[in-house]
Amino acid sequence: MTLPSASLPRRLLLGASLGASLGAGLARPALAQPARARTLSFVPSSNLSILDSVWSGSTVSRNHGYMVYESFYSLDAEGVPRPQMAEGHAVEDDGRRWVFRLREGLRFHDGQPVLARDCVASLQRWLARTSPGRSTAERVTAVEARDDRTVVFHLNKPFPHLLWQLARGTPFFTPERVVAAAGARPLTEIVGSGPFRFKADEYVSGSRAVYERFDAYQPRPEPPSYTAGGRRALVERVEWRIISDPGTAVSALQAGEVDWLENVQPDLTPVLQAVPQVVVDQRDPYGNCGYMLFNHLAAPTSNPAFRRAVLAAIDQAEVMRTVMGEDASQWRAPVGIYAPGTPSASEQSHELLGREGRSLDELRALVAASGYKGERVVMLHPTDQPFYGPMAEVVVASLRRVGINVDDQSMDWGTVLQRRTSKQPVDQGGWSLFCTGGPFYEVYGNPISGGILRANGPSAFWGWPDNPAAEALIAQWADAADPAEQRRIAVALQKETLEFGHFVQLGQYFLSTAWRKNLTGHLRGPVPLFWNIAKS
Repeated sequence: MTLPSASLPRRLLLGASLGASLGAGLARPALAQPARARTLSFVPSSNLSILDSVWSGSTVSRNHGYMVYESFYSLDAEGVPRPQMAEGHAVEDDGRRWVFRLREGLRFHDGQPVLARDCVASLQRWLARTSPGRSTAERVTAVEARDDRTVVFHLNKPFPHLLWQLARGTPFFTPERVVAAAGARPLTEIVGSGPFRFKADEYVSGSRAVYERFDAYQPRPEPPSYTAGGRRALVERVEWRIISDPGTAVSALQAGEVDWLENVQPDLTPVLQAVPQVVVDQRDPYGNCGYMLFNHLAAPTSNPAFRRAVLAAIDQAEVMRTVMGEDASQWRAPVGIYAPGTPSASEQSHELLGREGRSLDELRALVAASGYKGERVVMLHPTDQPFYGPMAEVVVASLRRVGINVDDQSMDWGTVLQRRTSKQPVDQGGWSLFCTGGPFYEVYGNPISGGILRANGPSAFWGWPDNPAAEALIAQWADAADPAEQRRIAVALQKETLEFGHFVQLGQYFLSTAWRKNLTGHLRGPVPLFWNIAKS
């Protein structure tokens, strides 16, 4: 049994520039290259402050996880789950038992073989701590190691999306002893089984993270296809250099001091496009989404009618022009709750989005009709985030225009991450709104792809929305195997989510990445991948 292809995006990637470059990389032994050619230097979009991707959930921690770890299945270029650490799987007992068999030759970076009990320990942690894991755990009664190479999932009912969850949800595997040592805390030892191993002795938060090729790694024989297929390390060393100032990072790439920038600010893109030795490209065809979260526990954002009025007052196109500029090829608005181009995406219920066609008087009347009496609305406004900061500026101006009393509190992003955990009322240090974002495909690829759409109260994402009607639709989608039924449910969930005022979608934007031309073999997609990249 395989996951119905219609439940997955039609195409995750727009192409992968590997082909002959992989052969060229393999034809040139690393030992014959100068030291500089054996090291790839990369500037991530933010500091790698938390090494445990299960604990953090941040994009940069997720990217670090792909450097070090692997999982049973991975997504190929068509968005289809393919075996990675697994030889394959069997589905038994009318879909209530899934049996996975590990492929031979897998070893952790500490030299020990990968055993089924290691995978079970990591899976149990993933099921308990992550959004995709918790969604999966609702249908899992037990995970067991049948023998050293066999892992069995026992389900309470059929779950046709299990492979999708395991491939996209990144339940990365580490030794059982590492999981046991961490307990309820973040992992203190970073040990995976992927083509690169983490150099803990060279890691300095805010400065650099270093990875070395793991010579005992045995790649799969298939050609690489996004995160699936053969993962061949063609450089000996990858150095992540933390450069917080965008201009400094661009200058370093121009001078050849670094090889690859994960993201380039829109106003700096033309600078690099004029450099003959640099390639500027958009790696992720689905781009990023900006969104604003409500605190559903604290007044006045606990009021659904007020949330709907806020949703109506914000123009996605205005937000995107402020963040990305006037070039509309760099952004899309308005967008619904799913990534455009995925089977779940729909324009139905778009009339609930934004202020298009509404006058200021109409918008003010909506705010007044909601019962709003001028209560203070606290916006957590990060001043050190080049995208979320401008998003907050537009939102604050838009809400003040329609008569909402916004307390715009400036702070760094680290403080936002701390403040968002507070469930206190606004007058006791709580909050009302904050803007954030993420890879569109991962956050809103379908009703269960990310935790943002969950509305299960205390277990929900920051803001803690509680909407049993939305939760019922998500459960129906998770049970559905028919593509037409999946789409019907997804459209109904979009309508319910917008009418409930779950959050505010702020638009889709496409970030450019840039690298020196002597790097070849990049694979396109939401994750910067370092295997199969050669450096001449």
